Amino acid sequence: MPTPNLSIAKMITALRHEINEHSYRYYVLDDPVISDAAYDKLFHELKQLEETYPTLITKESPTQRVGDVPLAMFQSVSHDVQMLSLDNAFTEDDIVAFDKRVHDRLHSEALIQYCCEPKLDGLAINLRYINGIFHQAATRGDGATGEDVTENVRTIKMIPMTLRGKTLPRLLDVRGEIFISRQGFEAINQAALSRGEKIFANPRNAAAGSLRQLDSRITAKRHLEIYCYGLGKYDGPRLPETHYDILKQISDWGLRINPLIQVVQSVPECLAYYERMRTQRSQLTYETDGVVYKVNALAEQEKLGFVTRAPRWAIAHKFPAEVAYTTITSVEFQVGRTGALTPVARLEPVNVHGVTISNVTLHNMDEIARKDIRIGDTVIVRRAGDVIPEVVGVIQTKRPTHTQQIVMPTHCPVCQADIEQIEDEAVARCTGGLYCPAQRKETIRHFASRRAMDIEGLGDKIVNKLVDVGWVHTVADIYQLKQSTLAALERMGEKSAHRLLTQIEKSKHTTLPKFLYALGIREVGEATAKHLAYAFKSLEVIQEASLETLQTVPDIGPIVAEHIVHFFKEPHNRKVIAQLLRAGIILEAIKTSSDLPLSGKTFVITGTLDGFSRDELKAQLEGLGAKVAGSVSSKTHYVVAGDNPGSKLAQAKAFGVKILDEYALVKLLKS
Repeated sequence: MPTPNLSIAKMITALRHEINEHSYRYYVLDDPVISDAAYDKLFHELKQLEETYPTLITKESPTQRVGDVPLAMFQSVSHDVQMLSLDNAFTEDDIVAFDKRVHDRLHSEALIQYCCEPKLDGLAINLRYINGIFHQAATRGDGATGEDVTENVRTIKMIPMTLRGKTLPRLLDVRGEIFISRQGFEAINQAALSRGEKIFANPRNAAAGSLRQLDSRITAKRHLEIYCYGLGKYDGPRLPETHYDILKQISDWGLRINPLIQVVQSVPECLAYYERMRTQRSQLTYETDGVVYKVNALAEQEKLGFVTRAPRWAIAHKFPAEVAYTTITSVEFQVGRTGALTPVARLEPVNVHGVTISNVTLHNMDEIARKDIRIGDTVIVRRAGDVIPEVVGVIQTKRPTHTQQIVMPTHCPVCQADIEQIEDEAVARCTGGLYCPAQRKETIRHFASRRAMDIEGLGDKIVNKLVDVGWVHTVADIYQLKQSTLAALERMGEKSAHRLLTQIEKSKHTTLPKFLYALGIREVGEATAKHLAYAFKSLEVIQEASLETLQTVPDIGPIVAEHIVHFFKEPHNRKVIAQLLRAGIILEAIKTSSDLPLSGKTFVITGTLDGFSRDELKAQLEGLGAKVAGSVSSKTHYVVAGDNPGSKLAQAKAFGVKILDEYALVKLLKS
């Protein structure tokens, strides 16, 4: 391991500072001064330096936001200053009454300044910084005690690990709301639907569920955001005297505050702000269910105090629910890019909050059954987050006698392949993965990907063009492409066409595991494909294998076996596979276990290695017959430990597993 010198340490510190400055401009000021590509280049440079000199890695580094090993449970955290909730108001009279209570308690008839801000529908959080360094994050819980979600919060890029400024408080608790954008919410639910999992009911549930993951690596993928709205415990230089100025100070420290915050002078101005936010809420990127008014002067806040768990100096003015009533005229089933069937209700057009809605997704058959939705029903429709229409429920008293049950089709409405519905799974799928037009682009992208057929140059843009012009209908058509045809594509040219055809030709020489993985059979990942290949040795045998036979293979249970049988049972899939083989795809013969020197040995890789990437080493070990597992157990034979190995090294020692450093590993591989 190279020994870092002073100049390297300074370079790493300078890079971190530069990246943090750009993150601040991007997330807090919404005013980036460099492109995403330039930012990525700086980040990559820092990551390479840290990998070369791992002793210089700190938890505050921008590179350390990918998530850590899963926790067994969350620890409790006691809040030094209670996290309060808010009383709600629903009418103008409620706000007038609130203002009167404030004046009465202050014994004043002067106008009261209020700081107004949108009320986010998220999860309250307390962020603790010690001497400007992020130390801990805790949920509100019951106000007095919350849960330690520090490792999850580290993954949220817009939360700084180091505060800005020269004079920083010794201790700072910042209160904020963690939420997920409408776009992020839709992405999470679409991913859940494609996996046949339960969807989140609303963005708040999605944010809460994401923040409370025991595995912070899952949180890292959820694109959580934050707006900060106040302080808890504080030990540092004197603070400003108004709530608004404290928020500006929070922003100066590098934390994100809502740009729509505004100071007003009276109840009429509060109500005018409310109307502006109610009008604008559909254009916001996040859910908001009202606005919050806070007495601006801290001295007045202190005089007003709080009652039970709510301050007397603040109130939430909630927006009215936006719903309408209409009739379901029919239901159609749409096929997504992964083959998932989604029921979509056609409605008698209805206006909801200024938008005419005539279609609404019903998500899946479980949701339809839970809400007892039928064709002909009168339903309550709302725009979730004022953007995504949804059916809230059925008005049973208006149900006519001629309603029709909604029935899942037995064949794909696009390609007529069989529909696969696995017991206990919410999502039904088309089994025509290799030829269904609805799945065409996704199937081709996966087939050409690096870990599948590895056709370099056949990326998203080229795939889209080839499908859109009608030259590629199935993956077998890839091997019929001609140079003159490809060169005619926009921005392709003769040289690029020749390079792509060379890669396509090269891909014909592959292995049975890679070919099986490339077919895109549901839940047949790389590991399962290898188990299948080594168990049956032949594609022909796998195609004819029964449910019972497939389940004799390690890691293949009844559900995966059913996916495999359904896939190979579909005649059109078999036809495409036959076309691929006729095009010249050659599958290397599978070696028997006795031919492989590491057969029966289980390895676990942890830490960073100088001479190998994780994928390269895994492929090399598996090529020698070894199994590469993700966790250490008593059945593990070797743990390969590089730099910064983490908890797996300690587990290996506890189980008495043999530990190999990089030198010992190379020696073993050479032998």
